[in-house]
Amino acid sequence: MRETLLFPQPAYVNNNTHKRKKDASADMSVAMASFATRMVKRVTVLSTKQLAPLASQTAAMQLARPFASAAAGEMQDLVVIGGGPGGYVAAIKAAQLGMKVTCVEGRGSLGGTCLNVGCIPSKALLNASHHYHDAKHNFEKYGITVGDVSISVEGMMKSKDDAVTGLTSGIEGLFKKNKVTYSKGWGSIPKSGEVKVALSEGGEETIQTKNILIATGSEVTPLPGVPIDEERIVSSTGAIALKEVPKHLVCIGGGIIGLEMASVWSRLGAQITVVEFLPHMVPSMDGEIRKTMERQLKKEGFKFKYKTKVTAAERNGDSIKLTIEPAAGGDAETLECDYALVSIGRRPFTEGLGLEALGVKMNRGMIEVDHDFKTNVPGIYAIGDCIPGPMLAHKAEEDGVACVETMAGKHGHVNYANVPSILYTHPEVAWVGLTEEQCKEQGIEYTKGTFSMMANSRARANNDAAGMVKFVAEKGTDKILGAHIMGNAAGELIMECALAMEYGGSTEDIARVCHGHPTLSEAVKEAAMATYDKPIHM
Repeated sequence: MRETLLFPQPAYVNNNTHKRKKDASADMSVAMASFATRMVKRVTVLSTKQLAPLASQTAAMQLARPFASAAAGEMQDLVVIGGGPGGYVAAIKAAQLGMKVTCVEGRGSLGGTCLNVGCIPSKALLNASHHYHDAKHNFEKYGITVGDVSISVEGMMKSKDDAVTGLTSGIEGLFKKNKVTYSKGWGSIPKSGEVKVALSEGGEETIQTKNILIATGSEVTPLPGVPIDEERIVSSTGAIALKEVPKHLVCIGGGIIGLEMASVWSRLGAQITVVEFLPHMVPSMDGEIRKTMERQLKKEGFKFKYKTKVTAAERNGDSIKLTIEPAAGGDAETLECDYALVSIGRRPFTEGLGLEALGVKMNRGMIEVDHDFKTNVPGIYAIGDCIPGPMLAHKAEEDGVACVETMAGKHGHVNYANVPSILYTHPEVAWVGLTEEQCKEQGIEYTKGTFSMMANSRARANNDAAGMVKFVAEKGTDKILGAHIMGNAAGELIMECALAMEYGGSTEDIARVCHGHPTLSEAVKEAAMATYDKPIHM
């Protein structure tokens, strides 16, 4: 459980309860089978007369639900401000729990940054650029001969936009299905229990509600001296809408967003330079995996300038001059390019809500909440990117579900120690839990095991074998502390590890599950074997 007001990097807690107890498991299986048999016998002999009282009791329980449906115009049980992954999921789940819900969103389409200008459109472009790069450089390896391969940036953008439109309209359909009212406009909170909406079509409305959930997400962190115009000096929003392939794209910031967008344009022919303030890219990534991935990106033409900061940008038509200097101070120099991407991070988007006037506690723009997502003002909750913690769409979704479950008197819970992160380059990188460096920092005795994708039969057959799988486990118990994957489909493969970790599993638990052959998942099994014993194929 996270601490009130903070989402620290979770410290590991020793727990040996996952050790195998075969006899106890067998006894439990027999007991469960016996119980199921008895229950089937009981159910089959119930008569219609016996079922009637049960039906009456069920109806009474439904009528007594704390958030019963109300007629249109009556007070809402919940108003959600923000229709991104956290907000729309919370709204739907709340409606499913019987609440009368309104979701306020001013963008004009649901899905937030992720669906409209973030994770979904960027993945569409990553997919399209990967197909182009494959056709241009790799088809001959498979005996496929093609003519000249060309790019239509306009066509790529249309394909991306079609994917976004289909998904955003799908959320509106889910709102209708679950009877969530969709208010199109910008919401603010003049007082507890009231939301004022500046409607997109003009005018305003005031909604009375028992609870308010703030799910307004985040925005791009600006860089002083480097004004974003979304034409030549762009944020991630502009980077997914360029009208041409850059000749030289400078990515300011070596985090996940920057590397993904740089990968899109690199595959299409752009020269890439990454300028990073820190000594390395993606600081949350396991060091061994990071070094391997950096070598791969350098093979693709990426250039890295670490321990370097950008202090100014000057645009002259289609040309940009960036002033860069050592992070620790020193002589400045000029770096020229035709496009620059500012991707130094994101910050909570909470302006204009009226939170300061209400006395809602904030910390550097983030809303402070307790373990039930409650702010210090009764009836006001917050989730997702606008509260402390990783700014990830899937984390926001989990926040939303747990928050409204708590409102409904249930036991909502999010395991923040088990939230996966994914870098959608090619190969992908995915990880969950502790890195090897974090184990050392926390003084945890651990073992580790690795397995190269070069030794995986499916990866070799696909001619796509860059990468590795790595486990970090507690020494003595073999409990999985962290899993780290670099390779094709790493984002899919990591979920097996996350599931095992959620239930306190060991690497032996994963290794003893029969994995299909030939599959990429066999690399996960072999890495698990390498951690507690020895791998077979390496």
